Amino acid sequence: MAEPFPQFTEEDAPEKSKPILEEVKADFGMIPNLERTLAAAPAALEGYAHLWNLFGETSLTTVEQQVVYQTANRLNSCSYCVPWHTLLSKEAGVNATDIQALREGTPLSDEKLESLRQLTIALIENRGHPPESELNEFFEAGYTQAQAMEVILGLAVKLISNYTNGIAKTPLDPEVESLKWSP
Repeated sequence: MAEPFPQFTEEDAPEKSKPILEEVKADFGMIPNLERTLAAAPAALEGYAHLWNLFGETSLTTVEQQVVYQTANRLNSCSYCVPWHTLLSKEAGVNATDIQALREGTPLSDEKLESLRQLTIALIENRGHPPESELNEFFEAGYTQAQAMEVILGLAVKLISNYTNGIAKTPLDPEVESLKWSP
């Protein structure tokens, strides 16, 4: 069995990770175990933090961002990220019915958000080569070509977090323990 992945703090992390962990703590009010794990690889931590911030600057609303994130979390069986994005979805204003739908992988109540969820699924399941019909439905729902690329940016963020949690078996933070999820 592999050794457990360490959970670093801003005191014992590699030097290049310390300022990033401090920034995460300042922005988020705490350092989630994902970032504590990523701190072992400063470039991975920096890449994740930077991509996270960039996705937050896209033209997708915070609700739409959570649809992309949570769809990827569920498809990638990330039992660490689904609880966190359940909380973040609530904070973003996603309604309770759609939060549950995202956790279960069932259709969303809003047609436009559902087209976003379907494109996200198609991108993941087809390794970046969605059927033309999915892409067309996304555009017909009112999304743009730029937003299709923004979805890909969101998936890049999730690749780092979901895969890290997959290999590290990152322990769930107490802040989201009540929102536990399993595939």
